[in-house]
Amino acid sequence: MQRVGVVGIGEMGIGLAANLIGAGYQVTGFDLRPERRARLEELGGTAATSVREVAARCEAVFIMVLSGAQVQAVVVELLEELPAGATMVVTATITPAEVRGLLPLVEAKQVNLIDCPVSGGKPGADAGTLTLMVAAPTALVEANRGLLEAIGSNLCHVGERVGDGQTVKATLQAVIGAHFAAIFEALVLGVKAGISAQTLYDVISNTAAGGPLFCNSASLIMQRRFWGTGSHISTMYKDLCISLEVARANGVPMFTTAAAKELFQAGIARFPQEDNWAVVKILEELAGIEVSAEQEGS
Repeated sequence: MQRVGVVGIGEMGIGLAANLIGAGYQVTGFDLRPERRARLEELGGTAATSVREVAARCEAVFIMVLSGAQVQAVVVELLEELPAGATMVVTATITPAEVRGLLPLVEAKQVNLIDCPVSGGKPGADAGTLTLMVAAPTALVEANRGLLEAIGSNLCHVGERVGDGQTVKATLQAVIGAHFAAIFEALVLGVKAGISAQTLYDVISNTAAGGPLFCNSASLIMQRRFWGTGSHISTMYKDLCISLEVARANGVPMFTTAAAKELFQAGIARFPQEDNWAVVKILEELAGIEVSAEQEGS
């Protein structure tokens, strides 16, 4: 039974840990918050008291923290205890340059690195149905295929070069951010023009534009559920900033993504503790309406 670690057992990391436990791995995890460590133990994992303890107990470690700086700090600490031949899997979303910057550190310790950002949010993490954007040498990916497939149902080997996974994730988040902005604006427009939110939902959800992203977003907005949904606004804002950084580095203009990022900037300034859907409240205030299941259009 392979010993696997998870550093960062928040909304996403706890889902990874649960699925790894379910697949038969011995899982040791660490998070700065005691309540998250307690939750891991409830699921059958072992809570470590430090990142170094995770490294001392494990042969492979998933890193699911928020920022590039946090990833680097975790990697430095892991390398103090991980044995040669161990594997780190960076499932956090950071910039391509940040994940490539880890290579000299891990190579000096003869530790493997898999660049593996994910998509699917908390529901996907909980269900083990994440899409994995994996960038690493083919032999390394195949050696760890079982481990990766324990957390995701769609393993996409996007390249052999570390960093390519983060590049693909940056392009994906540009698409998702633009969709969010269009959904928020369209719902506010329709209700302001006199159409009920439920009518808008019924029509749009039955068209090509009405996929899971629309249905989930619109449902949560109509229910006025702006927190506790597993999609914190700070994460999407951070991801859009990464998309624009990748665009800047490659000389690509991103007009729509830039507009979506500014909308999320307004949302995080006003509702910093809430989830993505809270952004719609900025537009609602400007239009003088509310998109809810109970309220008819004005």
